[in-house]
Amino acid sequence: MSVVELRVPSVGESINEVTLSRWLKEDGSFVKLDESLCEFESDKATLEFPSEATGKLIHVAKEGDDLAIGALVAKIDTSVSAGESAPSTPPAETPASTPAVSKPAEPAPSATSNYATGHPSPAAGKILKENDIPATAVAGTGRDGRITKDDAVKAVENKVATPAAKVEAPAVKVEAPAATPAAAPKAKDVPAFSRDTERKKMTRMRRTIAKRLVSAKNETAMLTTFNEVDLTELMALREKYQDKFVAKYGIKLGFMSLFAKACAKILLQMPEVNAMIDGEDFVYHNYADISFAISTPNGLVVPPIRNVESLSFAEVEVELKNLAGKARNGTLTLEEMSGGTFTITNGGVFGSLLSTPIINEPQSAILGMHAIKNRPIAVGDKVEIRPMMYLALSYDHRVIDGSSSVTFLVKVKELLEDPIAMLLDI
Repeated sequence: MSVVELRVPSVGESINEVTLSRWLKEDGSFVKLDESLCEFESDKATLEFPSEATGKLIHVAKEGDDLAIGALVAKIDTSVSAGESAPSTPPAETPASTPAVSKPAEPAPSATSNYATGHPSPAAGKILKENDIPATAVAGTGRDGRITKDDAVKAVENKVATPAAKVEAPAVKVEAPAATPAAAPKAKDVPAFSRDTERKKMTRMRRTIAKRLVSAKNETAMLTTFNEVDLTELMALREKYQDKFVAKYGIKLGFMSLFAKACAKILLQMPEVNAMIDGEDFVYHNYADISFAISTPNGLVVPPIRNVESLSFAEVEVELKNLAGKARNGTLTLEEMSGGTFTITNGGVFGSLLSTPIINEPQSAILGMHAIKNRPIAVGDKVEIRPMMYLALSYDHRVIDGSSSVTFLVKVKELLEDPIAMLLDI
């Protein structure tokens, strides 16, 4: 008996432990080299664990187990062939009066094609299904032509990068991808006067989010300042040029790119808002890597778009849509999750009118967008109904003075209320 031990691989410099979220292959099943066996959930992403050999799979760890890097996950008995590991089914009895009919043997798979050719792995199948991509449209690069998770991710990226043929019915809500609501759990029928409770282990991502939020509250001198912005001109701009924008770029002009570009412009003018603390030093950034809060079924993630100040509005929109799709599919890489100098979160898609967002450490500031509401405001000597939004800027007072935070928010407000000035860079 020859046994290969499978251990948790290194998945990142700062990650020392993962959670085995689910097995993709049953205990005792026959697996092939590079076939996905299970999924690991790290602090930032969900990763597939491929088989390192061909043979019979023997589970060692259980679903939900927390495993250190290098811990034993499973074993593979390489001395077992496919026929030996498959469960044996007793042959059906044939009545004596009825002669048994022999079934013609199936032709052996060719050297270039077999059962795996063109078939997606479980994770790849899930990604393709959620993005309405048929398996027949994807070329498999895995063993024997199997469609891997990477193949599926690339297919989604190609779909996003290519202008959609049916723009009027996009698959992703691009106007606010930074806070797409996760699917709500179905309501249960609870009997009257029920006293039942249910215990469920927190996912590793949820535990990490909890620790980071508590750390931000405890380790920073966090304060929030507020303002309101009149979006009349911004909405008129979008309405006037939306069709032309879609026709040229294949994606809608949303609020997020406009807010991101406004913030990026002011961040370069006010480097203290774009700074962070490292030990006893301030670190200032001459670029704006803006993180966007995206709600997923597993928790909140904040992947950044790098050098927003140098990107066009269309490039920001495409990258936002790409990140939102990957976040919901659980295919964001550790590199895509790291970094960022400033964060934008949009609670308005959930109906939030006002909030105090928590800083995304080690950053020093986060902008909170909220719901747009028609409200009466004074315009000169008249009262008019205008589309208004409350803005909130939470900041670390150790890095940013109160006057700087207020000035930043006022400058962003002025750009959003006069978007032509932002487009002309004046």
